[in-house]
Formats: sequence, structure tokens, C-alpha cells
Amino acid sequence: MDNRSEHGEDGADQRRSAALIGLIIILALAIAGVVLVRELRERSRIEDCLMSGRTNCAPIETPLRR
Repeated sequence: MDNRSEHGEDGADQRRSAALIGLIIILALAIAGVVLVRELRERSRIEDCLMSGRTNCAPIETPLRR
């Protein structure tokens, strides 16, 4: 009887670990998706600006000379 209860707990621990790993993978994919969408949005904004004929779409910051 003890073997069954220990085996059942091991199975529960394995399922819990698998669920946690799955959650971590889903969170990592979600974070990567948000970063990708932000980057694509910024590039799209710059491209739209350039396509409208403007030349100051992505200003370059230069250090102040002293």
C-alpha cells in the first residue's frame, strides 16, 4: 500500500513540474511576442515617416561639445 501512495505522489510531483515548465515556456513566449511587436511597431513608424518623404524620422543624438 505504501508503494502506491509514494508512486502517486511522485506522479503528482512530475505533473506539477511539467505544468510549471509549461507555464514558464508560455510566459517566455509571451514576453518575446511583446518585445517583437514593440520592435515591429517602431520600425513601421520609422518606415511610414520615411515613405512620407521626411528626412528627420530617426534623429541621431550627438554628444554636446564643450
